[in-house]
Amino acid sequence: MPSQTARNAADAGSPATVGRTEANSPATTTEAEPGSSATTRVESGSSATTEAESDFPETAGQAESSTERAVPTPTAPSDTAWPVVVPHPGPPAKPPARADETRIERAFGQAFRRVTGSALAPYQSAVIRIGFAATWLFFLLREWPNRHELYGPHGPWNGDMARQLIGGNEAFSILTWTDNLGWFELVYGLAVAASALLLVGWRTRTMSVLFMVGVLSLQNRSIFVGDGGDNVLHLMAIYLVLTRCGQVWSLDARRAAKRVQRPGGRPERDVTGVVLWSALGLFLAVTQVLGLSGLSWFGPGPFPNVGWGLTLWVFWLAHGVWWAARRYAPGEPRTVLDMITKLVHNGAMLVIVVEVCLIYATAGWYKIQGSRWQDGTAVYYPMHLDYFSPWPELSRVLADNGLMIMLITYGTVIVQVAFPFTLFNRRLKNVLLVAMIGEHLSIAFLLGLPFFSLAMITADAVFLPTVFLVWLGARITSVRDRVLPRRKGDTAEQDRRAAVGTP
Repeated sequence: MPSQTARNAADAGSPATVGRTEANSPATTTEAEPGSSATTRVESGSSATTEAESDFPETAGQAESSTERAVPTPTAPSDTAWPVVVPHPGPPAKPPARADETRIERAFGQAFRRVTGSALAPYQSAVIRIGFAATWLFFLLREWPNRHELYGPHGPWNGDMARQLIGGNEAFSILTWTDNLGWFELVYGLAVAASALLLVGWRTRTMSVLFMVGVLSLQNRSIFVGDGGDNVLHLMAIYLVLTRCGQVWSLDARRAAKRVQRPGGRPERDVTGVVLWSALGLFLAVTQVLGLSGLSWFGPGPFPNVGWGLTLWVFWLAHGVWWAARRYAPGEPRTVLDMITKLVHNGAMLVIVVEVCLIYATAGWYKIQGSRWQDGTAVYYPMHLDYFSPWPELSRVLADNGLMIMLITYGTVIVQVAFPFTLFNRRLKNVLLVAMIGEHLSIAFLLGLPFFSLAMITADAVFLPTVFLVWLGARITSVRDRVLPRRKGDTAEQDRRAAVGTP
């Protein structure tokens, strides 16, 4: 039954409000038209609206919110001036379906709107960027004392041998342009710098291209240096260029959140970006004028009949067009370009997922054909090799346990073969994902292959649930805030965005 206050208000011909709110919740008012259910509107700008379940004044309305209860009022005279209820704008309505539209057409339309309306998996792409950049950076730093023997022009695999091999397999490497030691030091240093900057997410569009050039140049210069993880890194470095991997957990995202708009609506001047873009364009033009190898327009390249020279020019022009559209054409041109970039990003993420599945499927089915994997003893033999025994005593103890060797051998094959088939079962996929990450951690520790394991764990991270990644980002942010002092200009909203990684 309504309260006495509600009865008195109804007798006076005005709407009644009975609101139950928590101690810190904003005040609410209830407005109702004659003979209709009561509607509660939050004065603080909240979008919550509640409707009573009954139109009778004797029955209290059950509000949708757990902290508010609205009481409807009886019908008032028609000449009463009622307040106007302003409905809260909900999510954008879906375009109306045509009467002759089939289910297949609707499905294709929804899929198209999904892949062009948002860049999917932003946290997964950020993890891939951070993981592979860290893998390559740590490898280059660890091999810094040995860089001349591994990739230098006067190492065991000298420049002439490298150029002869690249001439046959049509690979790309800027280290073969000259045998000058200074050029090698410059390229190696730029590869380290590009990896570090991509890791922190500074100018990710540009750094992803430089990261790819550094990876391809060094790995193709000496293809015999690697442990298997270099192949995965080689492929992912190319795919990363096509992704928007700096949406979260990057300096680009932080800069986008703090960008100050000019009075005219244009973004602030980006002098650093313009200088960097101009310098890279000038360098690319000079190298093509000099006719250096590997930069043909329609020769060997990442795509059939598309050379590396044309590919790099397309990347350079695309960055310039995007900057110009964002600054001078914020309307339809920018919307179209944004849709294209989202489509390319989503396609690249799909390719990464398929690539990881193919890696595990081929590895698992290839192992099945081996006799040592069939009899359950394949893991036993690497543990007796000095190269794969960083902890000889531990390897010996584990190798002497026949049951453990058999379980690890068969478990490895089962997990690798079964994983691609579990992608449509979230719980089972997560279980196998944990098993594979544990397997690669054991490979890093027991067999002494840390960079291979780190590369594979990073590839596995593309399947990690978004909820887990958001939670992990929040925990890391809280630890960072306790270790590093906060600046005075940081606000609560910036803290929240930094915790979840939104730009």
